[in-house]
Amino acid sequence: MPAKVGVVKVITLSSSSIFNIGDVYHMAPKAWAKTFAGGGSFNTGTGIKIDINRSNTYVNDSEVVDQSSINNA
Repeated sequence: MPAKVGVVKVITLSSSSIFNIGDVYHMAPKAWAKTFAGGGSFNTGTGIKIDINRSNTYVNDSEVVDQSSINNA
């Protein structure tokens, strides 16, 4: 069933975002990332107290390709 949409104002889209209005069968973003973070990272909220005297993040990533993006059309 077709969608009826009124006025849409898009201010900004990031490079890995998807914007869709209406019917869609398949959506596939074409961006990926790998993130390494040490202790106390990615904390959100108010009144958070983190006491880490020393934090080291050692990464030994022997994989050349983690996940193929060939079929990500």
